[in-house]
Amino acid sequence: MKTLKIFLTIFFISFAVVSAQGKLKIGYVNSEVILAQYPPAIKAQSDLDGMVAKWRAQYDSMVTDYQTQLASVQKQFQNMPPQQQQKVQQELGQKEARINQFQQQKFGQPNGEVYQKNQEILQPIKQKILDGIAQVAKNEKMSFVFDKNQSMPVLLYGEEKYDITFKVLDWLKRGKK
Repeated sequence: MKTLKIFLTIFFISFAVVSAQGKLKIGYVNSEVILAQYPPAIKAQSDLDGMVAKWRAQYDSMVTDYQTQLASVQKQFQNMPPQQQQKVQQELGQKEARINQFQQQKFGQPNGEVYQKNQEILQPIKQKILDGIAQVAKNEKMSFVFDKNQSMPVLLYGEEKYDITFKVLDWLKRGKK
């Protein structure tokens, strides 16, 4: 809430300064729409989804194997000699530790491979989108451009005539540099 107050204060001060100097032109984009329709972003997300699906299948297989072994051991545990019980418990503990290690290695944040691959693959695309937003904003002589992202809106109100989402998407698709 404090961040929102600071943001609004800066916005209104900037608005007052720019209004005093001349005409203020504000635009907004919906970055979710751009990411969903920009071909390089679609491919990158598809590649990431493929990696995640493969790792998820490995994880699920490990868990299923562990659960199967655990169920089998539980049925026979009372009939085992103490040394074998201890050995089986150690094996199960090691298997559980490997499962947890795999989960952290692949899905843990911020060091998991999913998180790192997401950053590695999407960061250049996001930078290109930001460059596109900046270029379209300059071409349109805009003072401000906000992201009207569905998951965390930054823009509280905006007229449709200022939405430059599809202009940015068009600019990106044409491959302007």
